[in-house]
Amino acid sequence: MSTPTFRTAVVRTPGGPDSIEIIDVPVAEPGPGEVRIGVAAAPVNPVDLGVVDGFFHGIGLIDQPHHTGLGWDVAGTVEATGDGVDLALGTPVAGLVTGFDRDFGTYAEKLTIPAADLVGVPDGLDLVAASVVPLNGLAAAQIVDLLGDAPAGADRLLVTGAAGAVGGYVVTLAPERGWRVTGLARPQDEELVRGLGADFTARAEPGWDAVADAAFLGEQAIALVRDGGAIVGVRPNVPPVAERGIAVSVVETRQDPDRLADLLARAAAGELPTRVHAVVPLDEVADAHRAVAKGGVRGRIVLRP
Repeated sequence: MSTPTFRTAVVRTPGGPDSIEIIDVPVAEPGPGEVRIGVAAAPVNPVDLGVVDGFFHGIGLIDQPHHTGLGWDVAGTVEATGDGVDLALGTPVAGLVTGFDRDFGTYAEKLTIPAADLVGVPDGLDLVAASVVPLNGLAAAQIVDLLGDAPAGADRLLVTGAAGAVGGYVVTLAPERGWRVTGLARPQDEELVRGLGADFTARAEPGWDAVADAAFLGEQAIALVRDGGAIVGVRPNVPPVAERGIAVSVVETRQDPDRLADLLARAAAGELPTRVHAVVPLDEVADAHRAVAKGGVRGRIVLRP
């Protein structure tokens, strides 16, 4: 009897979208505490482009001898469980796979991961919409945690890349901590940013109390912060350089199932946007990467195995 297999997208030697391969790998039964899900949706995120281009290989974060798995967040349904897991078969779930140095990812027909890394998808939220929340929603929530409560009289926050996935969530979540938010984005994105509840600018001047640099502007972003202000970056491997008494921190998105459950509930209630640009088959993964690389895509391209 032949061993069952499933399809997954990987990179052996990184070199851009053309280096992505779809291979067959054996179906593994989940171990204790693990769940195997049938993948319904897996978004393409900018970090995936860095993996495919070899950026993270080049700085030593990836050292896979055979192939590197692609994809971070996922939504699907439970199809098998290991010992100690009480999730019912067929339960809709969403979650996040973290870390770079791995031979598996969410660009796949199936995924086996710890049950603790998954949360149930609430009624009223379809799996494609749910799939875009874990990585970007948790990154934004953790950026806001790093900013903390806005100081009295020093509550002006600039969010770069405010029309993007992470920036858009920061715009939505930061006011809950007392920040008065202005989104920095291209002129054509003004309606989108204002629709999220923020003020808007297409060209920011220096003097902000804090900056959430979701667009990874780096030195340009820190130049916008007032002396003694704060900045939160989004690239752990390239932190902002402290200057002028500015408090510098960098988000490194981590698992937080309780927070993810809250974000999904808010998405189901219409309080948190779930922007999907397009849903495409797994076979079109290279074209999806090319489209994201061109820029200007508002909402995630989601792969459907």
